[in-house]
Amino acid sequence: MTLLWDADPTASDRYSFALGADIVRFDNLATATRALQEYVNDPLLIIGPEVDMQSACDLSDFARVERPEMGVVLMRRRLDVTVLAQALRSGIREVIPADDLTALADAARRSRELSSKVAGHVGDAAVTEGRVVTVFSAKGGVGKTTFSTNLGAYLASKGSKVLLMDLDLAFGDVAISLQLLPQNSMSDLIAMSGHLDAQGLASIVTRHESGLDVAAAPSEPSDADRIPGALVGEALRVARRAYDYVVVDTPPAFTEHVLAAFDVSDLLILIATLDIPAVKNLRLSLDTLDLLGSPKESRVVVLNRSDAKVGLRAEDVVAAIRQDIAITVPSSAAVPASINRGVPIVLDEPRHAVSVALRELADRFIRVQPAAGSPGSKADEPKRSERWSLTRGSKR
Repeated sequence: MTLLWDADPTASDRYSFALGADIVRFDNLATATRALQEYVNDPLLIIGPEVDMQSACDLSDFARVERPEMGVVLMRRRLDVTVLAQALRSGIREVIPADDLTALADAARRSRELSSKVAGHVGDAAVTEGRVVTVFSAKGGVGKTTFSTNLGAYLASKGSKVLLMDLDLAFGDVAISLQLLPQNSMSDLIAMSGHLDAQGLASIVTRHESGLDVAAAPSEPSDADRIPGALVGEALRVARRAYDYVVVDTPPAFTEHVLAAFDVSDLLILIATLDIPAVKNLRLSLDTLDLLGSPKESRVVVLNRSDAKVGLRAEDVVAAIRQDIAITVPSSAAVPASINRGVPIVLDEPRHAVSVALRELADRFIRVQPAAGSPGSKADEPKRSERWSLTRGSKR
């Protein structure tokens, strides 16, 4: 099978003479990026002549890290030194004229031969990827950071290698909630954009006494605007190869950083509380995720402070959001007290009802490999080409 990135619906037929009939076509960068993660047995990617050069190079950079055995062949309507230099720097194997099908067939053959040799070496040391879990709510004050820090600390306490990434880049509270004084933060990744590796990521994390690694938000809110969404995606892809679990704390908004995290997440934990604004925002969030093509199987809805006597019941929330609540977490003054001490309650008071609920959330939906059709399962995900891009909002 050959992967083809070309917006022209007739491109598969046009290139079938050179590439064969078994072609899977994608029409945008986000879809093509996902395809490289799904079609892991297909070593050849052809990029059509109408794809802009920067996007083609971005995808090739991604493939060079995530799929080193994959060959990328670029078609251009005009060849010049600048194009060839950019292609070389991005790891593109060959650049060929767009109207030369014979050259395309030859380039595809050479690339497949090289890929088969490279795959023999890559396969000797298979890489196991960790799970990316994003905690989100479109309303502030529902407990996202409390959930993120406690889930991360609990997973780390079980012997797993865990990274907690604070994507509330302007006003993140992960570090202060754990009473950490980070020397580095997410803003230090900017200089490594495009060539970030595990060593570079390790240079900006701060270790918590639980064994949890934390990638803290910048200390200056203005630094958030300097961090592109693409860098967040790059950091998460590197992190999942270095850690068993990556837990992502988020701001209460669909920012480009949050959408980048959604794109690579295996599980979304969506939090609500028993108040009308939180329920309304959760309903809108679910509708937005449906529109963006996020699979329902990868979502878990959690009701925090579920025992609050405020005239709204869990049943009312279920009716409003039209989705079951997976876990209910009671309210307790012990939670803010644990935050003030900088010790996650799941470790400090393991028998507390809140701790029991948080452990259940981790054990049921994060630590175990989910069965097909359950939250976090990829078995029932729609084909990538049938989904929507989370980062661009275009149909796949």
